[in-house]
Amino acid sequence: MTRDTNSLAEATSPYLRQHADNPVHWQQWSADALAWARERDVPILLSVGYAACHWCHVMAHESFEDNNTAAVMNANFVCIKVDREERPDIDAIYMNATVAMTGQGGWPMTCFLTPDGRPFYCGTYFPPRPGRGMPSFVQLLEAITQTWEHKRDEIDRVGSAVVDQLQANASGLPEAQVPIDPELLDHAVTTILEDEDRTNGGFGGAPKFPPSALLEGLIRETERSGDLRALDAAVRTASVMARGGIYDQLGGGFARYAVDQNWVVPHFEKMLYDNAQLLRVYAHLARITSDPLAQRITEETIAFLEADLKVVGGFASALDADTDSVEGLTYVWTPAQLAEVLGADDGAWAADLFTVTPTGTFEEGASTLQLRHDPDDVERYRSVRARLSAARAERPQPARDGKVVSAWNAMAITALVEAGAGLNRPDWVDLATWCAEELLQRHIVDGRLRRSSLDGHAGAPLAVLDDHAALVTALLALHQVTGERRWLAAGLDLLDTTIDLFSDPEATGSWFDAGVDAEGLLTRPRDPIDGATPSGTSLIAEALLTAAPLSPVQRGPRGSGEYAALADATLARGGVLLAKLPRSAGHWLAVSSAAVAGPVQIAVAQTDTEPTELLTRARVLAPGGTVVVGGTLDSAPLLEGRPPVDGRAAAYVCRGSVCGLPVTSAEALAEQLASTSAN
Repeated sequence: MTRDTNSLAEATSPYLRQHADNPVHWQQWSADALAWARERDVPILLSVGYAACHWCHVMAHESFEDNNTAAVMNANFVCIKVDREERPDIDAIYMNATVAMTGQGGWPMTCFLTPDGRPFYCGTYFPPRPGRGMPSFVQLLEAITQTWEHKRDEIDRVGSAVVDQLQANASGLPEAQVPIDPELLDHAVTTILEDEDRTNGGFGGAPKFPPSALLEGLIRETERSGDLRALDAAVRTASVMARGGIYDQLGGGFARYAVDQNWVVPHFEKMLYDNAQLLRVYAHLARITSDPLAQRITEETIAFLEADLKVVGGFASALDADTDSVEGLTYVWTPAQLAEVLGADDGAWAADLFTVTPTGTFEEGASTLQLRHDPDDVERYRSVRARLSAARAERPQPARDGKVVSAWNAMAITALVEAGAGLNRPDWVDLATWCAEELLQRHIVDGRLRRSSLDGHAGAPLAVLDDHAALVTALLALHQVTGERRWLAAGLDLLDTTIDLFSDPEATGSWFDAGVDAEGLLTRPRDPIDGATPSGTSLIAEALLTAAPLSPVQRGPRGSGEYAALADATLARGGVLLAKLPRSAGHWLAVSSAAVAGPVQIAVAQTDTEPTELLTRARVLAPGGTVVVGGTLDSAPLLEGRPPVDGRAAAYVCRGSVCGLPVTSAEALAEQLASTSAN
């Protein structure tokens, strides 16, 4: 390869390709790039970001597109650009270093490394001119170069100390101190609810991020314990988010976060991972509450996924926050703009309905659209919405990051399957099936799952733990709803591979985020805390918990017993998070709630393969996290020895290893499930 040029045009990451025309001689992360730094005896300048990151774009325009700045970078550094969404393992290592050095982190992330990858100076955004106590970016580059040339021993000392700390932090969770039991879950819920903003919804203060996994956990906790406080909090937050500016009232889909307490002004990027997780939440609420708002948001979010994110290979990662370098340009309105599209009367009506004010709720007199109350004239609302949508389609549109990430698509598959099964929409299950087939066809290369693809072509980065674990759960969800054995086989095969690649052989129930075959990393990162997406460790706990009742007792080297034991060990290690940091353990709460509830299993024995009314109702009545299968006698492990009753479909309900008598009506099934919930 030619090293002294920009090589990012060869990348499969849209974010990297955004920088392919920079005068900086950017390289992708590789052994060759590190070797070049050793040959030149210069430090590495590592820049990490992602395609929908606003301040990443700002720093690129200010510094990376500037010829003078690029000349300094090229002369004194090997410059490596990384997409954090494509290489979460690299991002995790150097974000931990950044936080350790500065007390905070974020993107763009700017790290200076020795040629063997040891970080010795880290930060985030650096401006083109000095100010607010910060040096300019060029001043920083010059200072780093001076230190490299004259104080190498200091750099070596700092780099070695940081690596020692990173390796110590990656040593895994402590041995379980807190058992997963009802008391722990009750404590976690009470602690979480103490932080609820009862006035504006959500938890904590601004900026407010959708607490997606946390909401799912709270819903499941009400189903398990009957504690309506948890469900009420989830409904309050889900409602205000759906009615606020963080939700796209015309096109569907949620923005990344709101900068204010009231969910009015979003950071406009739309991420697949947020919408996949929130789809699961709203579909769950629609199923158990029959709330029209939750039903509408479910439908519109799926429509957004299909219309705006569906690409070759699956669903794209994100829509950008900016349009033509202006944040929110596509989405905001003034009263005059509404009147221009709708006419004076409908414009005034729409301004009142959507809270578009003369002074504006966003910037320069413009407003985001909110829908704080249901319209009094539904037909007028539909007409207004359609005309505004058509007018908005003529505006410049945000760029799309077309990268297909395995984990996020897997979350979308699971949400689509659960929504389709619970709300009787087989077309949503069909959409999930398409996505799963795309992932299995395009993302598995030489037997190894890859992290992402672009335009149907898999990228080089290997999948990490969350990719594997989320996809296992997605495949098992498809098996439960379709009855097709191919999904079960694919899911269990992938689970076995996941255990081989990511489990810690020295600590049962502890997991690395990077595989044993990962190359060129200072350490194998692992972080069990749930963030914007669930941690890989909480996701593998869900996968194992789901797999155990679906697997044969013995399947090759493993079977249901080993999966169940691994699930228990993994959850036990996560108990400390529910005890001490429950707001950062939303997915742990959801999975632990399902585990403590049994986990609940429903096997519906039928005389043929077509879903019966009893099976359809079972999917509606089943609490979140329940394993539900249907079919003929012995067609699945859960159906072995469980026949129909008197020629009628029969549901067998088990809680853990304790089973009830078969029932043949939805009413009797509901009674049995109610009797298993309050534990």
